[in-house]
Amino acid sequence: MNAFIAIVHRDLLLVMRRKSEVLTALFFFVIVTSLFPLGIGADTALLRKIAPGVIWVAALLSTLLGLQRMFAADYADGTLEQLILSPNSFTALVFGKVVAHWLVCGLPLVLLAPVIGIQFDLDAQSLKVLMAALLLGTPVLSLLGSIGAALTLGVRGGSVLMSLLILPLYIPVLIFGAGAVYASSVGLDIAGHFSLLGALFILALAFVPWVSANAVKIAIE
Repeated sequence: MNAFIAIVHRDLLLVMRRKSEVLTALFFFVIVTSLFPLGIGADTALLRKIAPGVIWVAALLSTLLGLQRMFAADYADGTLEQLILSPNSFTALVFGKVVAHWLVCGLPLVLLAPVIGIQFDLDAQSLKVLMAALLLGTPVLSLLGSIGAALTLGVRGGSVLMSLLILPLYIPVLIFGAGAVYASSVGLDIAGHFSLLGALFILALAFVPWVSANAVKIAIE
């Protein structure tokens, strides 16, 4: 547990030294979601209808922007090799890096979601559902993204390949996350969507850190 906390703290400190990378993803999320209301106009019914999909797609793409640096810098300077050789569980250390990525790239999107939702004329209940869905779904995006980041470690043009590998895995999260917000906006039951999002989160939490850790070991070898 001490090693897990240490790796999270270390990654957060490194991110604070490269704030421009974090702000790039956040500005991308804000700008992309803001362009749709400006382009469509004042048709509030249409804005409410497209809001869940637009916000979730923008959140997904913003998460992708930060995935490449999850392991790349540590791979380049040899830190990953030292982590593998350490007596601590490498799976726990990889999970710590995933948690740090979510705190930097996922949590800010959850906090920004209500502001973005107001642009689409979402009501208070829909905004709450949007925040809850993102709070449950964005960790899954970071977890699944770590697999792509590990598999493409050290590969030329890895960011493009990573996107091709990861985007199909993101589709269920996108469908259920956006579906929960849309169901709330039209008065339908949202329990099913959150149950499926929760199932995806539990499955990802149980298996993905181990898969990513082994993928990193293969890339280094």
